[in-house]
Amino acid sequence: MSRNAEVASQLEEFADLLEADGVEYKPNVYRRAAENIREHPEPIEALAAEGAEAVEEIDGVGDAISAKVVEYVETGEIEELSELREELPVDIEALTRVEGVGPKTVGTLYEALGITTLDELAAAAEAGEIQEVKGFGPKTEANIRENVGFARQAQERERLGDARPLADDALAYLREVDAVAEAEVAGSIRRWRDTIGDVDVLVASESGERVVDAFTEWSTLTDVIEAGQHKASGRAGDVRIDLRVVSESEFGAALQYFTGSKDHNVRLRNVAIERDLKMNEYGVFDVSEVDDPDADQRVGERVAGETEESMYAALDLPWIPPELREGTGEINAASEGALPELLGEDDLHGDLHTHTDWSDGRSSVSEMVEAAVDRGYDYYAVTDHATGPGMVGGVGLSDDDLREQMGAIEDAREEYGEDLTLFHGVETNVDSDGDLSTGDDVLDELDVVVASPHAALGQDREAATERLVRAVEHPSVDVLGHPTGRLINEREGLEFDVERVATAASDAGTAIEINADPARLDLRGELVRVAVDAGATIAIDTDAHAPGALDYARYGVHTARRGWCEPDDVLNAWAVGDLRSFLH
Repeated sequence: MSRNAEVASQLEEFADLLEADGVEYKPNVYRRAAENIREHPEPIEALAAEGAEAVEEIDGVGDAISAKVVEYVETGEIEELSELREELPVDIEALTRVEGVGPKTVGTLYEALGITTLDELAAAAEAGEIQEVKGFGPKTEANIRENVGFARQAQERERLGDARPLADDALAYLREVDAVAEAEVAGSIRRWRDTIGDVDVLVASESGERVVDAFTEWSTLTDVIEAGQHKASGRAGDVRIDLRVVSESEFGAALQYFTGSKDHNVRLRNVAIERDLKMNEYGVFDVSEVDDPDADQRVGERVAGETEESMYAALDLPWIPPELREGTGEINAASEGALPELLGEDDLHGDLHTHTDWSDGRSSVSEMVEAAVDRGYDYYAVTDHATGPGMVGGVGLSDDDLREQMGAIEDAREEYGEDLTLFHGVETNVDSDGDLSTGDDVLDELDVVVASPHAALGQDREAATERLVRAVEHPSVDVLGHPTGRLINEREGLEFDVERVATAASDAGTAIEINADPARLDLRGELVRVAVDAGATIAIDTDAHAPGALDYARYGVHTARRGWCEPDDVLNAWAVGDLRSFLH
């Protein structure tokens, strides 16, 4: 596993502490460098080994930052960052998870009240101390008080996008160990939940000690928490990884048991009980002739367990995809032969929401289109930000800018036209009333219009619903982008009547987006299912701001699978002719 994300996190903390200390401009330089390092295709440690000049090849990384990167890779710390932590001993990551609390606020509250932790922030808000600080007031204090709980919850779970690459690396490493027959992730990460508590890894082996030894020697681990004969736990940065080793004959049973949610497993065990069967992590057992089925976990004749499929087959059920195992009707659907034929990662033919350096992207039109061609896409849309509510720092194209961009899109069409169909679009902003920030005459000239909320994300449910209904009913809007505006573990975003918005979207011929950026995954799976049941079409888009971010599509696909999506439900799983017919 590369250390790009780890190094990026250090630079992001550096930026936050600088801003909290009142430094201007420099924090944004560090954040841009961090973002580019995180998405850089080469391992940062390999570049650092070549020296600071090699690191400087990454866009936005100058000599000062490259020196710090090399220092961190070589020593495990950045001296200047350690000094900043001593000067400002705050839990900057936890505190800034409270909506409305940025680094500057953290710095002010530390100077005024000595607040360093979430608990201290909550106590100060409850005591009415924050509103007494200059520049604050009762409304700000109430907002902090209301949002501390969300920030605490966010501390307890990791984003799927942060943990899944680590899980993939753990599997790749363990599968190369001679003693390992099979290895797979389990738990919420195998169900592709948007956040996870820890990474659960299950291994089939007849030599647990050898597997545990290999695991504890894995160079990616920064700490070994515990190690036994068949179990071990460690940390890779902030992420905990739990390893469990079982015999090959029980691997399927254990994989089923440790993957399903509690509700799924309880309901499945009840099906087993009705058939005089006992189902657990060791297999399925026939207990029809057993006086006390609870006397032992392995009591009775074992009838399944070597494979996961056998566990379901023993109950006369087809194998149920992990994303569906939430106890929300999937067992009844399986028994009735009504499970959906879920969308697969290879079913997507294109991406309808991406950005370039015309707005806040980091690559040119040609570079982004070439990346789409390399992925084998049939079509691709450039949809840079328009100016409007929520756009800060000069980000966003005016109507005149969009018309000017048409020339660049036409140039790219001439260059790549034989390889894919290139659409020109925009991500326009939905204001608090549902109006769009781009003129209707310009929207009429564009191929794809994505309309997204970026501001006023604290609206009440009714206002948010009315706003989004109005947006999807606009005659030029093709896709409602990241509908809630949430950022996982950072802000909750809009709450609205999904069924009502989805019905309006279906009637208007507007798709609802699953934004596949792992920081968003918006809509989340449960709401996708509501939208599909209401007749809405789903679009899975990456919101990519750099070529590497097109790989986020996998997160969108699995989120769609959690929402029971089939290929016909997803706009960009359609052929280009059908897509053209859908677009306004």
